Amino acid sequence: MLPPRPHALTPRLAVAVPVALPVVVMLALGLWGLDRGGTWRDEAVTVQVARRSVPQIWRLLHGVDAVHGLYYLLMHPVLALRADEVALRLPSVCAAAATAGLIAALGVRLARPRVGLWAGLLYAATPLAGHYAQEGRSYALVAAGVTGATLLLVRASAGRRSWWPYGAVVTLTCLLHELAVLALLAHAVTLAHARAPWRVRRGWAGAAGAAVTALIPLALVSRAQAGQIAWLPRPGTGSAERLLHAFLGQPGPVFWTCLALACVALLPGRLPRAEATPPGPRRVPSLASVALPLAALPPLALLAVSQVRPMYDDRYVLYALAGAPLLVAAGADRLLTAATRALPNRARTRTRTGTRTRTGTGTRTRTGTRTRTPARATAALAGTLAVALAFTQQLPLHRRDRTLLTRPDSLAAVSALAARELRPGDALVFLPSIGRRAALSHPEGFRGVWDIALRVPAPASGTLYGREAGARELRRRLLALDRLWVLAEPYALRSPWFPRNPTERVKLTVVSEEFVPYEPRREFVRDGVTLRLYTRRPAPARAVIRSEAPRPGRPPASPRPAPW
Repeated sequence: MLPPRPHALTPRLAVAVPVALPVVVMLALGLWGLDRGGTWRDEAVTVQVARRSVPQIWRLLHGVDAVHGLYYLLMHPVLALRADEVALRLPSVCAAAATAGLIAALGVRLARPRVGLWAGLLYAATPLAGHYAQEGRSYALVAAGVTGATLLLVRASAGRRSWWPYGAVVTLTCLLHELAVLALLAHAVTLAHARAPWRVRRGWAGAAGAAVTALIPLALVSRAQAGQIAWLPRPGTGSAERLLHAFLGQPGPVFWTCLALACVALLPGRLPRAEATPPGPRRVPSLASVALPLAALPPLALLAVSQVRPMYDDRYVLYALAGAPLLVAAGADRLLTAATRALPNRARTRTRTGTRTRTGTGTRTRTGTRTRTPARATAALAGTLAVALAFTQQLPLHRRDRTLLTRPDSLAAVSALAARELRPGDALVFLPSIGRRAALSHPEGFRGVWDIALRVPAPASGTLYGREAGARELRRRLLALDRLWVLAEPYALRSPWFPRNPTERVKLTVVSEEFVPYEPRREFVRDGVTLRLYTRRPAPARAVIRSEAPRPGRPPASPRPAPW
């Protein structure tokens, strides 16, 4: 009996399935626990800025947060449809799913389908990817952009694609976050290692140069706003070690296994190439020459620059994570290929032969040879199960990420506390003004409350937290009160804190000299924020307090400003 004719879609399915499966898995993991019941401070900025009008957003970017300007504009129509946690984080979930698929596509193109499948699933199983997939910030979108640009680089370097799609994607990605420009270092090394022809290098240089040129205005504006990241410390070896564990797994069997497999992928010798790689004279980069520079160079470059001017944070190089699962998957494939070749031929393959010809009278005879390799399907399944096992080992981290414990604060909880304790007409002062972010992102808890220090609301003022009254006017307003609620950040009520802003100093001075905590004491602490009710101090006591008040000394370091 002659074998059936192979289906025409089989090669396409062999590529589509390894790419689609990681997308589905990442999408499912991203949607799991997406609504945590609260946003944290960075997400709160996204909520309150993206809900402004486009002119108001544009005005804000001239003074602060220009580095996230494009992201806010992209989120504006999303939150206009539905301004809740799911809508806030859904673009990041979709971007993470796209990144997993793009990593799989890279693995398929540079090696073989099972490498792409394993790499995409490894990315989805990494807690770091899941963390930022569920965060309403730009970092997951940047990771998708850099991974997509890397795939376009590989295609264009084969000499059969135009460079303008690569340049467009790189430009948009860098405008989403300017530190994505460090990915160009990795791409340059990739082409140099592949000994790309002059025509390819010229095309890449033109596309990369156009992207850098488009980025210059944003870089100049954001440089003037560099005070937003003044809170970042100078990174040390601990930062590099934490990033390595974030890429390859927490200390334990998963980390050491992934590290060993990545090292195997870097051993001398040719890695298996994709059966679908189109033939031609062009030198296509190897998987190791694509994955290693992408995983290592952007973090190392940012760590080096941060020794002079601190600007390093793990999230700024999240896109470099795409290289790590490719190396791990390639190392596993190399070991498996070596083990398979050691088996007897009969255990590896099974061959069916027949003939097929067409005669003038219509008589048909079949001829040809088909070779089945059931070991390949078994190997792909075994690797998938190994990734699933690694995921179960890191499942506690995934579960913790889907709670409020991994974020510094929950502004929804602060808003709920205010809704429970405050009444319409109550006077409230935010100490310092950055505490107003809870009212801006979750205004439902502060309706009817008198924000006594506010002069111009945030959207109209072109600032993140609004413009407050001057020191003299604020003092007059405060001294006219008998009762006052204070919503204070953790550091604001500590004695060493000395604000440089005159308005903030007036808040602190008047509250300490003219008011006392209400008795019976009404003080509530939620997620590090203190809500306390004060009442006016008796007149004789106020005089004593003012006479004994020490003169302010040298102010300590300012607290962490708004996030970059």
